[in-house]
Amino acid sequence: MSDRHREQAHVPAGHRVLALVEVMDTLRRRCPWDAEQTHASLAKYLIEEAYETLETIEHGDLGTLREELGDVLLQVVFHARIAEERGPEGFTIDDVADAIIDKLTRRHPHVFGEVDVAGVDDVRANWETIKAAERADRGQHDASVLEGVPFGQPAALLGYELQKRAVRNGFPEDLIGDDGGPGGELFAAVNAERRRAADPEMDLRAAARRFDQRVRAAEAKARADGRDPRRLTPEQWRAYWE
Repeated sequence: MSDRHREQAHVPAGHRVLALVEVMDTLRRRCPWDAEQTHASLAKYLIEEAYETLETIEHGDLGTLREELGDVLLQVVFHARIAEERGPEGFTIDDVADAIIDKLTRRHPHVFGEVDVAGVDDVRANWETIKAAERADRGQHDASVLEGVPFGQPAALLGYELQKRAVRNGFPEDLIGDDGGPGGELFAAVNAERRRAADPEMDLRAAARRFDQRVRAAEAKARADGRDPRRLTPEQWRAYWE
């Protein structure tokens, strides 16, 4: 155990988040750049930081993962600080924490309540039932079972989430497939991945990485032969590829 961990052994986990909130408050008041940021101006950074974190996980770089997760956490604290400035119409970092605590507690009655589950399938079924009840409480009695699936995400993941949500709510598997329109074959391919319990988004990213590595390896071979990869013929590409 490091000296820092020994020093922190007697304090509750999460206490440093309070220090981050204080740092963010100071930056918001004293740094010109931080002071002028808005929810809209920060939106792109939230996405960028999330993807950088994903890339770190894919590389298995757990040391860097800590730093990347810190960048994601900063975005949450930053947005909460901006919202707090709106006064009664806004919210605070504690409101953000309260909202997710309430949601997790409500959607895990087998942990925080007296509901019994036999396994993961029961947990998922309860989750969908609870979400449907939440929509009804908000007056969304006619809401689709697909309500809440965000379209602002990568297409493979979007297709996967729509299919998964539909099937969990009783939609027939055999009705999901190629509808004959543009992208239909890709949508069907995502469904095939999902049905074999795979993650099409992560699998596609893995395939893209393999392609990237093979292209770079072929380029290295060409350079070793004194050739410019940008001037290779298709036949030369095939030779280096194989």
